[in-house]
Amino acid sequence: MTYDFLPSTMERMFSIFNGRKAVQYIFFEMLPSFILGLLVFVSIILMFQVLRLTEFALVHGVAIKTIAEIIGYVVISLLPVLFPMALLFSVLLTYGRLSQDSEIVAMKASGLAMGTLLLPAIILALIVGTVSAQTSFVIAPWGNRQFEVLFTRLANTKATAVIKEGTFAEGFFDMVVYANEVDSKNGKLRKVFIYDEKNSDVPLTVIAKEGSMLPDPDRPGQEVLLRLQNGEIHRQTKTHTKISFDTYDVHFSEPDQHVERAKSPPSLTLDEVRNRLKQGISDPEELRIMQTEFHKRSAISVLCLVFALIGVGLGTTTNRRAAKAGGMIMCIGIIIFYWVLYVAAEGAARNGTLPASLAIWAPNAIFGFIAIYTLRKNWN
Repeated sequence: MTYDFLPSTMERMFSIFNGRKAVQYIFFEMLPSFILGLLVFVSIILMFQVLRLTEFALVHGVAIKTIAEIIGYVVISLLPVLFPMALLFSVLLTYGRLSQDSEIVAMKASGLAMGTLLLPAIILALIVGTVSAQTSFVIAPWGNRQFEVLFTRLANTKATAVIKEGTFAEGFFDMVVYANEVDSKNGKLRKVFIYDEKNSDVPLTVIAKEGSMLPDPDRPGQEVLLRLQNGEIHRQTKTHTKISFDTYDVHFSEPDQHVERAKSPPSLTLDEVRNRLKQGISDPEELRIMQTEFHKRSAISVLCLVFALIGVGLGTTTNRRAAKAGGMIMCIGIIIFYWVLYVAAEGAARNGTLPASLAIWAPNAIFGFIAIYTLRKNWN
């Protein structure tokens, strides 16, 4: 009686054992790189905002706590975009190092199949993609909405932030405001000129030697009071009327007309977008915007899987050197290429050049073909 089947059985068991160890090894190699990539891309985004945030703090006197809130809301609103980029960085870096150290060759030589070595990236991509989807559907819109509300509140309570010395500032509730001198920190204005068109039949021209911005403590962010001192009000009808005053209050928002700012499309949750589409939208432009928002939420989440496959395909090129530096450069290049295509596709969807579903999913399809091509090329 022979037991010729034993060697093959033992080999299969050994291969399965090695496969599980390899999957665990690669997966936990990618995790630190993913966290590092997330921090790197968050830092890059904040670098583009640092000058603006510094101006808020030093020039306009915005509290550090408020700036921290702004940073938090911006990061939250961008998380769906940051997740696939960090995943690509992680996969490229990890598989590139394994390739450079010949560990990929060793794993192949031990009998591990392509699917086994690809599995860790797929598992991580599914986890990150699921989190990204939930973030894109609910959390990111919430962050974007909080940023909109906070920024509107700042724009109102810090109205002097948009008033520059020697410049006509528009947008103050049908008013044009000019000040010869502006003290943004203390909210003081000197040599003030206001052209008030709220009453379009009889516009008013107000001139004052000085003024002070006084936010309403009971309605923060909703009403701003400009208290003018030592000035004149000019009214031109059939006759010219001039009224001198010691103190005159100009309200930049009427207390009985407070309307919450409507949500922008990025601030809508997926359910809200879906409900608007079900209700029917008569305006073609608004309909295209809603359709674009609906498809982009899912497309960005699926991008995690696409980027993971591309990362494995490019990262397992065995003759590549300087894997870490090359991985970062390649990651940036892929990201730039993708977002150029994505921005162009989103523009085509919004202006009606292409159907929203086709335009938004086209970049994913193109990069999916690239991923399949690189995998076939490097693993055949």
